[in-house]
Amino acid sequence: MAGTPGVMLPPTHSPRLIPLSPDPDLSLDNRMPLTIPNTLTLLRLIAAPAVAIMFLYFARPWADWFALVLFLGAAITDYFDGYLARLWKQESRVGAMLDPIADKAMVVIALLVITGYSGMDPWLILPATAILFREVFVSGLREYLGNTSRTLAVTKLAKWKTTAQMVAIAVLFGALGLEFIREQALARNNDLIVEMEDTGNAVGMDLLQLADVGGAIVWHLGLVMIWIAAVLTLITGWDYLRKALPHLKDYAK
Repeated sequence: MAGTPGVMLPPTHSPRLIPLSPDPDLSLDNRMPLTIPNTLTLLRLIAAPAVAIMFLYFARPWADWFALVLFLGAAITDYFDGYLARLWKQESRVGAMLDPIADKAMVVIALLVITGYSGMDPWLILPATAILFREVFVSGLREYLGNTSRTLAVTKLAKWKTTAQMVAIAVLFGALGLEFIREQALARNNDLIVEMEDTGNAVGMDLLQLADVGGAIVWHLGLVMIWIAAVLTLITGWDYLRKALPHLKDYAK
């Protein structure tokens, strides 16, 4: 009874619920809506193997130029997909997952193509191997750590690394095309070269030497840039490994 002493009445109001702080990762949409940012990411992912396919269906140097244009277009989308997703608040888990995959696919496939058509230049093989090793290693780390992989979030230096890789690869694609054109021109005009040497045509020889030197400069510029990209790649790889070590020790217990 209400008037009985010592008897407590139940509260007439509902207890107040204290909202929990949401996990920031859970705020991302798990679905794959076909927004413009996600579409750009998908196009970049498709463009990665298309770069290699250019050399199957087109003769050189057209294949070199098509691959270069395709690679540059895909590289540009790498900036805009993330920027537009943040600007329009259209970030999603699937988009965040596909973005680094598309970047790595572009770099790996392009490096394989360039290395093959460069005649297996050892000065290209070494940095390319370092880049490929790091990309595979970091991807394995992220997969092994699972949900803890958020500790391996992309850093600013890693973004600069990706930019350096793409610029270097674009320069190397251009150098491949120029070198092929030069070789074809020399092969077709071998008799003309001999004639210019015999007649002392200094102007013609100077033009040929200029083309030869110009192509070499572009190629070596690309090599310098890919070495810089490789150094940045290894530095960021070590940074990710350092951040992952405490978690790896916990898993080993």
